[in-house]
Amino acid sequence: MAVDSPCISICKFDSKTGLCIGCLRTKDECKKWKKLKNKARTKIIDDRPKREEKLKKARK
Repeated sequence: MAVDSPCISICKFDSKTGLCIGCLRTKDECKKWKKLKNKARTKIIDDRPKREEKLKKARK
């Protein structure tokens, strides 16, 4: 079964981290999502808490 995209249609990228403030992926990850294997997709999803913390620190 394919790993669904975490996109929530808030495609706005933070200039300091390069992360989307909606789904916490980079522009490159967003572009390549359909071509990524499930293992790579799962890693991106699993890294979400770390990415969220990174984004919070950058936006202070």
